[in-house]
Amino acid sequence: MTDRVAEFISAAGELLGPKVVIVDPKDVEPWVTDWRGRVHGASRAILAPASTAEVVSIVKLAAEHQVPLVPQGGNTGMAGGATPPADASAVLLSMRRMKQVRSIRAEYRLAVAEAGVILADLHEHAHRVGMRFPLTLGSRGSCTIGGLTSTNAGGTQVLRFGTMRALVAGVEAVLPDGSVHNGLSGLKKDNRGYSLDQLLIGAEGTLGIVTAAALLLVPAILSRVVAWTGVDSPTRALELLRFLEAHTASVEGFELIPASSLDLVLKHIPDTRNPLTGNHAWHVLIEATTSDAARDLNAEIEQLLAAALNQRLIRDAVIAANEGQADAFWHIRDSISEAERVEGPTLAHDISVPVGDMPLFIDEAAAEVERSFPGTQVSAFGHLGDGNVHFHVRAGEASGPDWYDRDGVAITRMVDDLVTAAGGSISAEHGIGQLKIDELERLAPPGRIHALHAIKHALDPLGIMNPGKLVR
Repeated sequence: MTDRVAEFISAAGELLGPKVVIVDPKDVEPWVTDWRGRVHGASRAILAPASTAEVVSIVKLAAEHQVPLVPQGGNTGMAGGATPPADASAVLLSMRRMKQVRSIRAEYRLAVAEAGVILADLHEHAHRVGMRFPLTLGSRGSCTIGGLTSTNAGGTQVLRFGTMRALVAGVEAVLPDGSVHNGLSGLKKDNRGYSLDQLLIGAEGTLGIVTAAALLLVPAILSRVVAWTGVDSPTRALELLRFLEAHTASVEGFELIPASSLDLVLKHIPDTRNPLTGNHAWHVLIEATTSDAARDLNAEIEQLLAAALNQRLIRDAVIAANEGQADAFWHIRDSISEAERVEGPTLAHDISVPVGDMPLFIDEAAAEVERSFPGTQVSAFGHLGDGNVHFHVRAGEASGPDWYDRDGVAITRMVDDLVTAAGGSISAEHGIGQLKIDELERLAPPGRIHALHAIKHALDPLGIMNPGKLVR
């Protein structure tokens, strides 16, 4: 029987050389497991192109040999979307060598970055020209532009600027037949039918390989105010947000954090401390920014928080005295998942429901899960203002080596059923990958599933683009 994978790797090696075709198992092994360590795959090689032309050559060879490709950036995904299948039937396509910022123009408010550019590096490039790319998240030091685009990533600034779908002006991508779609001109108006750019954003590499993206920039921050507040409940937190929105347009970060999540960070993450002296059931991390040098944003936010305190929307508040303290506040928020991982097994659900319904959903869904699965602990944290929280279920007293297998599926089904009944989404920003594909097929309306399959099979009839992810 013909070994198509071996023939494909050999042909790629002859065409592109050892810098592109990596076959040493010691170099491949670290990249075949997802970030959480829950999904394990296998691959006989990593292909690491340094240009769009090399991606074209790889995709054409893959189509010729009918060998699937699994694109991968920083491998920071939460849904197993960049992990190859366990049978080694697919080959990893690493985009990490494509790391050039091709252009950055402050006057156009546009940057063109290749797929392997690390988000933090793009932030630095933008800063040098007096601009910024207004998307950030905890993995900014390792996640890549290609992965962020392909998963329609969100992060902590969606409240003001939207997800990647709102920040990507166009993409360059190699399609399954080896042709190149070039949408990097950044046109504000382009009415030539279906938007291939928007189709590729959030497609998780199942329709093509994103090689570069044109990204919208905004003026650099001249000052920011970061505050930490204690509140009684998620309902009060949402009331606080609405109060702030009514008086200022400067709030771009608004993160809900339960006391249990804060406690875990203080327990497991070195050099962290509670920003407030008292105990509070819930906390809110707020960031406001301005590009107006004449504006005293600190005094403005201080006055608003004082008014919120008088109205009993908050119980206590502290404003970061300097950038170091502001970063320390954000470090707490960014370390929640890491602290949970140290604590023990956790089921992470990235969900959204209508914003106004989220406080009640958090209270009721958490109580139902903990009642149905004694010993578990629910923590819901994150971007309350855009209707997205990370609804995590920790094993707690129910922990054991078989917890994921014993209770994991049932817990996830319960959470997803509750989210669907509330008119929400089982994936707000992390994508479907392979971990959520069964639940998507179970819960999504038949029309949506049919459309996803039709698009996939029309553009990728050979099934070589990231198989087993998003759609079967």
